[in-house]
Amino acid sequence: MFENISGVYKVVEQKTLSYKENLERYKPDIFVHGDDWRTGFQKPIRDEVVSILASYGGRLVEFPYSKDDRFRKIENRARSDLAMPDIRRGRLRRELEIKNFVTAMEAHDGLTGLIVENTVIYQDGCPRQFDAMWVSSLCDSTAKGKPDIELVDMTSRFRTIEDIIEVTTKPIIFDGDTGGRPEHFIYTVRTLERLGVSMVIIEDKTGLKKNSLFGNEVKQTQDSIENFCEKIRAGKKAQKTKEFMICARIESLILEQGLDDALTRSFAFVEAGADAVMVHSRRKDPDEIFAFLEKFRDKDKVTPVVLVPTSYNTVNEEEFRARGANVIIYANQLMRAAVPAVQRTARTILEHHRSSECDKELMPFSEIIRLIPVPEENT
Repeated sequence: MFENISGVYKVVEQKTLSYKENLERYKPDIFVHGDDWRTGFQKPIRDEVVSILASYGGRLVEFPYSKDDRFRKIENRARSDLAMPDIRRGRLRRELEIKNFVTAMEAHDGLTGLIVENTVIYQDGCPRQFDAMWVSSLCDSTAKGKPDIELVDMTSRFRTIEDIIEVTTKPIIFDGDTGGRPEHFIYTVRTLERLGVSMVIIEDKTGLKKNSLFGNEVKQTQDSIENFCEKIRAGKKAQKTKEFMICARIESLILEQGLDDALTRSFAFVEAGADAVMVHSRRKDPDEIFAFLEKFRDKDKVTPVVLVPTSYNTVNEEEFRARGANVIIYANQLMRAAVPAVQRTARTILEHHRSSECDKELMPFSEIIRLIPVPEENT
């Protein structure tokens, strides 16, 4: 695209955020950039450019960063397009193709969706944010005050997705529990596709759903490989688009069936058509997860592997990535953060018979309102 712009002589690739390599290689007489990097997180990058240019006599030219209302409207229109189902659905697969590693944070309503959508920090001269959202049955059920036993029906769960989709643009990964009967899973897949969801994760268990946090403390039955493969095949056959992904969640380690069983199931599920596999563990040390990644990658270097490091949470993302993981899901942290804060506020008001004492811990509602997008006319 850039090579075909009139007046462009040569286009060179820049593989890092820093301009250092290209500046030292090509030593341009003039370096052009917008003036928005004079302050803030990009300033260290600017300082490096100024220093390198000074070393050989190059000149920095900065153009004022435009705040024209027309560009804001174009940006808003582009964001609206990203939220459309046909565009949103394929974004997770594209992110995996481009980055090979994504992070997802749970969201259980429109407000938490907005928090995941808009939370950005700046490290090493670049912004960091979550790539996707995880809509879990555990947090969705908990937000409704219901037990996590598939009591909240799919119609209600689809409504949660719609609430989130209406105000956000990031791709959504949906917790499909066991997927239900294959005949029911077919319709779940088609509805999720139509909503614009990127991936559904289903676990290889049968019967009344019991949360994996209980492990063998309660009776849980793992589905046979043959039955679960048939469910995967039914879901893939029901798909109307190529972008939608079905991930097979393997409970072998949770149910203490061993690494070999987890690997046997993972390879069988991929053969049946699963677009990704997820292996789960309740242990606080990551050894069995690392062992799974090593042995799985020895045989399959392509299929994305999803991890939910709720228990083994001392491992950083960079190590997971180096060992072959592709998707890291932070499955329930926002819900767990909210409950103690709400309880603490309620107790404080009861203790003091007024709200003054808890005000210092509360966000002003004027700031909360700023999180909520307001539709603009003619955008």
